[in-house]
Amino acid sequence: MADLGFPELLTLVQTIAIIAAIIIAVYFSRRQIQALETDLEARVVNDLDEKLHRIGEIFMEKPEFVRILNDVPEVSTFGAEIAFAFYVMFFCAHCYHMRQRGILSDNDWAGWLQWTKNAFQSGRLGRYWKEAEMQAWVDPAFREFVNREILGST
Repeated sequence: MADLGFPELLTLVQTIAIIAAIIIAVYFSRRQIQALETDLEARVVNDLDEKLHRIGEIFMEKPEFVRILNDVPEVSTFGAEIAFAFYVMFFCAHCYHMRQRGILSDNDWAGWLQWTKNAFQSGRLGRYWKEAEMQAWVDPAFREFVNREILGST
């Protein structure tokens, strides 16, 4: 092997340092892009949740508007209570989806899971889930979660 002089050694070290800097820059750029994608998804979900929140407020102010979305005789007789039940159900679904996206920590999820179980098992939400056909208004993943893990555990 040939002897490397100081200038050649310095050039080699500089080349390795440049390559390492590029690798580090690419690594952190990818992490930043992933964080931006997650942030954008969270913004979209929160925007949809705000719109759903406003619809819930309108339903509680004017319970007769619930018939616009669900014209079932059972819904008409419950009035504002069923409107609030739908609002709570959508809130529980939102918590579930935030957990699925990894936004809620284990500790936060444990609290919201217990809150959801109490709402469905101790309150009237579980009854409305069946009588008012609330399950038709949520996605299949949340529907299965409620039927299997929330109501199935009673």
